[in-house]
Amino acid sequence: MKAIVYTEYGPPEVLQFTEVAKPTPKDDEVLIRIHAASLNPLDWHFMRGSPYAMRIAAGLRRPKVTRLGVDVSGQVEAVGRNVPQFQPGDAVFGTCRGAFAEYGCASAGALVLKPANITFEQAAAVPVAAISALQGLRDKGQIQPGQKVLINGAAGGVGTFAVQIAKVFGAEVTGVCSTRNLDLIRSIGAHHVIDYTQEDFIRSGQRYDLIFDTVGNHSLSDCRRALTAKGTLVLVGGPNKGRWLGPLRGMIKAVAWSRFVSQKLLPFLAHLNKDDLMVMRELLEAGKVAPVIDRTYPLSDVPDAIRYLEEGHARGKVVIMTEHRSET
Repeated sequence: MKAIVYTEYGPPEVLQFTEVAKPTPKDDEVLIRIHAASLNPLDWHFMRGSPYAMRIAAGLRRPKVTRLGVDVSGQVEAVGRNVPQFQPGDAVFGTCRGAFAEYGCASAGALVLKPANITFEQAAAVPVAAISALQGLRDKGQIQPGQKVLINGAAGGVGTFAVQIAKVFGAEVTGVCSTRNLDLIRSIGAHHVIDYTQEDFIRSGQRYDLIFDTVGNHSLSDCRRALTAKGTLVLVGGPNKGRWLGPLRGMIKAVAWSRFVSQKLLPFLAHLNKDDLMVMRELLEAGKVAPVIDRTYPLSDVPDAIRYLEEGHARGKVVIMTEHRSET
């Protein structure tokens, strides 16, 4: 089968589109005939081995795991003997190791059935970004109906889901994005939009109960000025500054500051699990949330797709389609 493989850290040129052995599922795994996968920032962080701190787990000099890709959708090809809940032919989505390939093995607990009302392309856009938005707002942010919630980076992969999920929870949602994305963010449910090229939300005078920040382009002190006295800042991402810690620098600072202020400054990393995949499945099936997809690329063009994602201007998700692609 064809797959994307890399054996050294570096720019997209280190990625190879090559032939590898088709995997065999273990007893508690499912073999997926992959129709689509989607990119996340973690893919290019692993590709580049940046920040260096992550190499402690990923491999100091070269990657221990030579395959990229997590978000996946496709059809069940085979199941392990301890997997009664799926059968060959089932359409599924979730997370899978080495998803940039024609086939992949995933834990049965990392997959759910795909809703019939969305395509494989849409389903692949969901797992990491949507669960990050869901857990960041619900669990970390403790979002409540009627709260004023600001999504900074509303047009990104996580941000587009966060706007919609915050609205599902009954919040008054403000989305921050560039001029070209204002109509998009309104169309997915934001009550208010701020064009960051024309206005800085920290100087608007408005105070928010919850700021969900996927960008990290303001200092903690600036963000505090845009929060209510007991408001919450959830940091989901940040600029990749510094070779050693990158986006983790802002998260570490937030933990330190939180001890001395009345507001909550909370770094956040998602924990992918089946229960929250099921929550997202229900929201998708009910039409309350819809993935926003910017571009699709064939499997062979993953390097180009990652180059585009690294530019930082993708609207929603970037999706990879295999030769198995289907519209059902």
